[in-house]
Parts: sequence; structure tokens; C-alpha cells
Amino acid sequence: MTQLGTKNMGAYLRKMAIDGYIIMVDYTQQKKLAAAISRAESNINQICRRINNTGRFYAEDVAELKERQIEIWSLLKETQKKEL
Repeated sequence: MTQLGTKNMGAYLRKMAIDGYIIMVDYTQQKKLAAAISRAESNINQICRRINNTGRFYAEDVAELKERQIEIWSLLKETQKKEL
């Protein structure tokens, strides 16, 4: 019952009767990856707005995007190592 995360015996028995097993999935890596992608997406949107408004593109913007890309790739590699 603790694996299912419930103290309700009825819910546990129904789950076991229907499925016969309980699969617990750890989504922490996927959440980290989604957060990293969201940050990169936000940065890209800000940079695009600034380029559209000013017509200028800065080296710091490129460095920031490269930094986010490295972060995303490292999270992907870490996830793959754990799954394999």
C-alpha cells in the first residue's frame, strides 16, 4: 500500500485487482529537463523581442543560449545513462 501512496485498503485492492501490479516512475529527471527547456525557451523569446525592437544582437545573448544548450544536453545525457 505504501508504494501506491494510499492508506485506503479498498483503493489498493481495486488497483491490484485491475492491474495486478504497481509501477512507480521517478519523473525528477524529466522535470529538470522540462525546466531547462523552459528557461531556454524564455531566453530565446526575450532575445527575439529585443532583436525585433532594437535590431541588434549581442554576444552575451549567444553565450547565454550556448550555456542553456549545454545544460539541456548534459541533462539528456544524464537521463540516458540512468535509463540504459
